Order: sequence, then structure tokens, then C-alpha cells
Amino acid sequence: MSIPGETPNPYGQPQPPQQPQHSAYGVPQQPAQPQAANPYAQPTMAAMPMAGYGQPGTPMGAPPTMAPGGPAGGGGRGGRIWLWGLGGAILASAVWAGALLATGGFGGSDKPKADLAGYTYTDDLCDPTDTKTFEDAGYEVKGADSRNSSNPTHSSSQNPALDSMSCNIDFKPDSASSSDYSSVWLYTTASLHKKTDPAPEFEATYRAYESQKTSSYSYKVKAVGGLGDEAYVVTQTSRSSSSTGGYVILGVRDGWTTYQSTWSEYVSSSSGATAKTDDEAVDMLKKSAKATLAKMKE
Repeated sequence: MSIPGETPNPYGQPQPPQQPQHSAYGVPQQPAQPQAANPYAQPTMAAMPMAGYGQPGTPMGAPPTMAPGGPAGGGGRGGRIWLWGLGGAILASAVWAGALLATGGFGGSDKPKADLAGYTYTDDLCDPTDTKTFEDAGYEVKGADSRNSSNPTHSSSQNPALDSMSCNIDFKPDSASSSDYSSVWLYTTASLHKKTDPAPEFEATYRAYESQKTSSYSYKVKAVGGLGDEAYVVTQTSRSSSSTGGYVILGVRDGWTTYQSTWSEYVSSSSGATAKTDDEAVDMLKKSAKATLAKMKE
């Protein structure tokens, strides 16, 4: 049945009188107006009533009331647990990242330190280069008696990753006359590898000569002992009979330091001088390298 003065409810159920809505702070609110969606709003938990908040008459600043056994509806406690869990996960991730950085897990601090085996940089490699071995074998440095001679010559450079040094010395056989044509020189290089270990590629560098063959010459590579951690000798075999001479390379690796000396000799067939054999040239290079490397450590 309907109450006089009221519009009949088409569904036959009585409608409660409308009460003004209150905010959490006890202030009556006007009916909510539709608002545009906030693009910066954060996602919220499912709408669950929280004790204390959203109830009419709750004074400003009053803490939420707790129902027996926990917050009413469980929404407040669940939200806090979720936030605490998120904070713990972030903290654990930060600790994990810090541990990786400290132990080199990101590849930043586990690189090996350069082992230069006691060798130091010099801006003039010709200074420690031993020439006595060649002088004792019958050679003299060209222009050695001239103050203005450009022989020997040297160059060098320093870099955070690699220090490079080189020296070139021209010789002439003692027995060669002024009219004889001959070309004899010693070229040495030394490198201090400060960032990369040259060991894995050192042998391959010299073995590559074995595949270099032409109609005029070929190469042979042989490992030798008594110098550094490893050493190799490369000899060139010429197929020409119009001249005599030799071309020999000696490569030495000691730790992260590499050294190479190259002996090149050409003597015309009409010359009175006689070129060294490959074995004699190798012996000279080994003796000179041993003396030179010792001086580079002083």
C-alpha cells in the first residue's frame, strides 16, 4: 500500500527517505558529479569498505576503527601488506644489483690485471737494443762515426691500452767494399699490452706466415725455447739464385709484453761479402733479444 502524498512505487516496495551523504570528516556532501578520468590516477584495490574511513561522523584525523579479528572487510590490511611486500621486493632487488656490481656480475670488475713481467716503457728502444752480438759477427752500424747520422732511428707512443716502441738499425758487412751492394738491417719492436692478454693469439700471429707462399719465396715457422713464456722463429726461403741473403723474424712473448726482431740481409752475388745462413741469423737474433729484454727490465 502507498503512503498518502507520495508517488506510488511501481514495484510495490517502500523507498527509504533520502539522507544527505557525509564525508569521512562528517561534512554533508552534495551528490557526486561525473568527473573526467584522471590520467595520472594509480590503480586501486577492489572497492572494500574500510573501518573508520567513509563512515558518517568520523572526526578529522581519527584513526580507523578496528573490528575484532582485524580491519573491517580486510581491505585496509591487505593493501598495507601488498605495499609492504612491494617495498621488500624493491629492497631485495637493490641488494641483488649491488651484489652483482660488487662481484663483477655485470662484467665490470673481474678483468685480469696486466702482467707486464717487469718491462717498462722507453721512448727510445734503440737505447736498450743490443748491437754487440751483430758487431761480434762481422757487422758495423752504418754512420756510427758520424754525429749527424740518422741511423739508428726510433719511434714510440703511449696509450692507456697499449705502449708501442720501435727501433731500426742499418748495418753493413765488415768485408764488403765500397762498390759492393748490400742491405742489412735490424728492426725491433716492443709492445706493453695493458688491457688485453696477447697470449691466446700470439702463436697464431706467426703461424699465419706458413700459408704465405709465392713463386719467389715461402716461410717456415718453428717454436724456440729459452726466451720469455713462448717464442717463435719465422724464416723465409727464397727460390732465387741471383743473390744471397736471408730474412728471419723472432717473436717473443713474456707475460703481456711482446717483442719482435727482424733480420734482413741482401748481398749481391758479385759482392765479396758472404751473407749469414738462416741458422746463423737465428742464433744472432736470440742472443740479441735476450740481452735487449734484460736491459728493458732495468
